Amino acid sequence: MSAAPAWLHIVGIGEDGLTGLTPAARAVVEAAEIIVGGDRHHTLSDAVTAERVAWPSPFDALIDRLRAYRGRRVVVLATGDPLWFSVGARIGRAVPPAEIAYHPQLSAFQLAAARMGWSMADLETLTVHGRPVHQMIAFIQPDARLLILTTGAETPAQIARFLTERGFGQSRMTVLANMGGPEEARFDDTARDWDRVVPAFNTLAVDCVAAPDAALLPRVPGLSDDLFVSDGTMTKREVRTATLAKLMPMRGALLWDIGTGSGSVAIEWMRAARSARAIGIEPRADRRAMAAENALALGAPRLDLREGEVPGALEGLPAPDAVFIGGGLSDAVFDAARAALRPLGRLVANAVTLESEALLIDLHARHGGDLVKLSVVRAEPVGPYRGWRPSMPVTQYALVKR
Repeated sequence: MSAAPAWLHIVGIGEDGLTGLTPAARAVVEAAEIIVGGDRHHTLSDAVTAERVAWPSPFDALIDRLRAYRGRRVVVLATGDPLWFSVGARIGRAVPPAEIAYHPQLSAFQLAAARMGWSMADLETLTVHGRPVHQMIAFIQPDARLLILTTGAETPAQIARFLTERGFGQSRMTVLANMGGPEEARFDDTARDWDRVVPAFNTLAVDCVAAPDAALLPRVPGLSDDLFVSDGTMTKREVRTATLAKLMPMRGALLWDIGTGSGSVAIEWMRAARSARAIGIEPRADRRAMAAENALALGAPRLDLREGEVPGALEGLPAPDAVFIGGGLSDAVFDAARAALRPLGRLVANAVTLESEALLIDLHARHGGDLVKLSVVRAEPVGPYRGWRPSMPVTQYALVKR
């Protein structure tokens, strides 16, 4: 018995409207009973006489609205490719795939790359449309090429400021507006000189150029301690690097950072993998404020900071892919974190006191895993000379849940 045909069609549409659709996609739109989209989408398809429905407010109500239409011929209009930073992916997570048919159009990224003469394989595609614009900071690298879906006319100026503040003011910026339509326009300048007034519907291309004194902020863990606002109680650079190597950041994975302090581990986790998420649990308000400031400055604005004492603060949190215990270590905290971990989840706990070290030694004896002691010695001034000054050794316990 063959499956029923899809009732929900998600159609990508460009600035050229219905004329730019394939014959099959145009037929779907023309046969629709209901068309859902933004004001711009409805304008691009105004020759069709279906019932028009605007994006609901709040937008989260969209899924319930669509489900209420099941059994009718429904079209959702989206810009470009509905599955590339667009509404199609969101709908596809809530509606069974067999009930949806996708009809992609050229994406803004493809059009922008063609306008710039850039290879799609050699650049980063980002979106800050409806998202915190600070998240693009993590991708500011020497010689990087970025294509960014913006939120509106003000976004390029915000990104120009981020670039300039980090020593990338010579970066070349191009705003491509209304691509593929009769009002297509292009605006070029350097980040430090950016003062252009641009249309709201635009895509930004950035060719990053670093000055000799530019901040180097690689996405590989190991940022300088000086980049973090801290009261001194933070996981230092070398230990943080070893910690993140065992936490293994992965795309879309969730970290619990227990005793997050200045947020250094959680922030580097989020920078290290696309769409990585982190919840930082920290009882002190001053440290949560520092972590929030660091998260904005370093491109991890979605760091979710929670007040509370562990293990109680862990109840009800979504299951993590990794847990870092940088503070509040106890048997109860370890047991709660390990129980919550998803299969193949990683747990890392660091200790500097003898009492915490004794607990880690006992946990290693009972549960296996890896137990190491990390010692860092730095060259520092000793009068007119230099000498080696050791930091407090850190005992690190790590395991993978199998």
